[in-house]
Amino acid sequence: MHSVAILVLDHVVPFDMAAPMEVFGRTRLPDGRRPYRVRLCAESPAVRADGFELRVTHGLEALADADTIVVPGCSEHTEGPSPHALSALREAAEAGTRIASVCAGAFVLAEAGLLDGLRATTHWVVADELARRYPAVKVEPDVLYVDNGQILTSAGAAAALDMCLHMIRGDLGSAVAADAARLSVMPLEREGGQAQFIVHEQPPVPRGSTLEPVLEWIEDNLAGEITLGTLAGRSGMSERTFSRRFREQTGTTPLQWLLRARVRRAQYLLENSDRPIERIAQQAGFGSPTAFRERFRRVVGTTPQAYRAAFHGKTHVPAAHP
Repeated sequence: MHSVAILVLDHVVPFDMAAPMEVFGRTRLPDGRRPYRVRLCAESPAVRADGFELRVTHGLEALADADTIVVPGCSEHTEGPSPHALSALREAAEAGTRIASVCAGAFVLAEAGLLDGLRATTHWVVADELARRYPAVKVEPDVLYVDNGQILTSAGAAAALDMCLHMIRGDLGSAVAADAARLSVMPLEREGGQAQFIVHEQPPVPRGSTLEPVLEWIEDNLAGEITLGTLAGRSGMSERTFSRRFREQTGTTPLQWLLRARVRRAQYLLENSDRPIERIAQQAGFGSPTAFRERFRRVVGTTPQAYRAAFHGKTHVPAAHP
């Protein structure tokens, strides 16, 4: 039987912990046998979580006996893993144990040095912080999970389900994984990555900036043709000067700003209207539905149709820009 140890640290996020418990614990072989034995382990018998205390019967020694270790994320006010927990993870990694993280659990693996030189992901909200604190880690914020072979990382808690199903399929085959997916009421593979959940804010512009009026004009005129010459003319500058000032104040180019604004408008219309894709492409200012689909997929990581299916509201809100 394959042993799965879930390392529970203080202030563990309950869903991060429960997702692998449920997926591995409910998996069955065709003959009904359980292929996985799931155990919670911690440095001390009592683990603090937000709103309750968890009693754990296995200590860190369970990591040495595990075939797979899963490290859930912890809430922001945690003090971080202890040297003993980090040492136990390093020893398990040296022994060849498969180790996976859920959400902010990637910070624990990074602190243990297990992600150095590897691709990794975490929740998109803290991806920049992971990259800042651990520059040796190649952070990819727009994917659901990353499999480096022995070391895996997943994004938000729901992405832990994707990662666990991926591991089950590698361990036991697609049929068993598909059955586990049905028990979790989710597809074996989801279309798109984490990028579709990221809120794409425009780069901040200092208040009182000379660009504020032209940026407001862009938002009000996305459906029409907007050229660099038009923007420069409205700002009373040459195209060269306007482009330089724009990058100085926003950190990006006028074209990239415009494309991101159009994608955000399209996301809003997909979420809040039943308008055809072709009309949304026109209202967001894309030259053709094909150009719209290509740009949308590049930025959001999925198709407009798939995005609408995932995020379309039950109650429609009147669009701000008909």
